[in-house]
Formats: sequence, C-alpha cells, structure tokens
Amino acid sequence: MLYTTVTPAQKRERFRELLAAPQIAQFPGAFTPLSTKLIQEQGFEGVYISGGVLANELGLPDIGLTTLTEVATRAGQIARSTDLPCLVDADTGFGEPMNVARTVQELEDAGLAGCHIEDQFNPKRCGHLDGKNVVDTATAVKRIRAAVEARRDPNFVVMARTDIRGVDGFDAAVERAKALADAGADVIFPEAMADLSEFERMAEALDVPVLANMTEFGKSELFTTQQLQDAGVSMVIYPVSLERQAMGAMERLLTTIREDGTQQAQVENMLTRKRLYELVDYTSYNQFDSGVFNFEVPGTPNS
Repeated sequence: MLYTTVTPAQKRERFRELLAAPQIAQFPGAFTPLSTKLIQEQGFEGVYISGGVLANELGLPDIGLTTLTEVATRAGQIARSTDLPCLVDADTGFGEPMNVARTVQELEDAGLAGCHIEDQFNPKRCGHLDGKNVVDTATAVKRIRAAVEARRDPNFVVMARTDIRGVDGFDAAVERAKALADAGADVIFPEAMADLSEFERMAEALDVPVLANMTEFGKSELFTTQQLQDAGVSMVIYPVSLERQAMGAMERLLTTIREDGTQQAQVENMLTRKRLYELVDYTSYNQFDSGVFNFEVPGTPNS
C-alpha cells in the first residue's frame, strides 16, 4: 500500500547481487509508476527508466531538452512505486563534472539504485540515431570519476554508456569502455552494437558487467536473453517497449472512437476496471482504515 516497503539501500544491494549473478537480469522500461506494477508482477528483476521515454512523455524529442529536476522527480515517482531496483538514464550528467556529481546525489535522494552517464556531447542524441558526437576520452573519464566520487552509498551503481561505436567503430568502443571501467564505472553500456559477436568481444575485453540495449527499430538485432547471456552480457534493458505498445493501443482506440462513434470495438482489449483496481491495490487501502477508506471495491465479496 502507498509506496514500496523496500528501502533504496536494500534495492541497491539487490542490484549489486543481480549484476554479480550468473543469470542475465532483465529490466523492462517503465514510463509511469503504474507500469512498474506489471513489471514486478511478471517477475522481472528490475525496472529501467529511459531518458528518451521521459522526454517523450513531456511531448519532447530525445535531444537533451529535459532537466535534472524533471528526470529526478519522475524517476523518483517511478522508483518508489516498486520493490524492484530502478536504473535511470542520466544522459550526459546534465553538465560538467560538478553537475554530474550533483546529478548522482539527487538521484540517490530520489531512491534510484543506479544511473548511467554517457560520453556524448551535450545536447545529446538518441543512441540509435545517426549524427551523434562524442567527447574525448579525458572528458568522458572525468564525468565517471565525478559520479563515483559523489555517491554517498557505495552500492549506488554508476554505469558508463559509450556511444563511440557509431562514430569511430568497434575497436574505439572497446578502448573507451576500458578507460571508463578504469575510471570506476561499475557497468559498461556499449550503445548500438552491430551484432552479437560485438557484445561477446566487449564482454571478454572487460572485467566489469556489460549491459545490452534491446530497443526496437534500432541498430542492434533483438537478441534473446539466452543469446545475450551466452555472449557474456549481464543485464538487458527494453527501454521503450511498454511506451510504444501503450501508445499504439491508444492510437487504435482513438481511431475507433472517431470512426465508429463509440469505443465498443476496443473494450475487449482494455484493462478491466477490476484488473486496474488490483494493480493499484484498492483492497489494501480499504482495509487500512475503514473509518476513512470506507468505499466498496467492485468485484469484492462486500461490493
């Protein structure tokens, strides 16, 4: 009821355990606090919060327009709604190394289990778009060092994302990843790998875990968890899948209403009222204090 009873410190410990485990961890992307309920119910290990999705939900493209305040606020709302550890996209850290340090502490305070910081220029671009620019290695390393030094909870995961594969090639991506790991990154997120062999070679070259981004319509094929695990990947994210599915369903519903004059043809595809009430746990609120929460929940024996 209300929010999770699992503390941020416990979630961070759990995140560390997942990264050390032999089994690959799956983190679907949540775009609302409510969507975390579905992710948790399905038994996934964690929740991912995409910077691109947060921008899209504000009606903006993923080109570095969101602020630290907007990201920390929304990510905190999502994180407190689930027992699972949440990883958030912190873009380039929202500025220079001192800004990166502040970003990490704000995200710690918001209850996140970790964040990733990338090596693009600011303003950045979506990782699977062409025309990206990356900073030099020294600048990228400073960002990660600032993030590592700023965290107060040593279990808060600082992940380094590198976009250099799409600019200077795979060998440059390996060298950049090594430098970022040496700077203290707990995990490496090599963006836009071309094929499964590149994930395998990246994992072999590093002593820290590797994350794979399985986003639809991107540069990488949509590999299975088994394929990725066999390639040495420790964690996989599905950043925009839920948002894309939901927006597709909304578009179909609106088309039906406009064309048919009623939503009737789409009702069978909707989440039922009973199922929605289960997700937000109306029953627990009702039982907590019947003197205040004295409503009846549809579908329960007393309703």
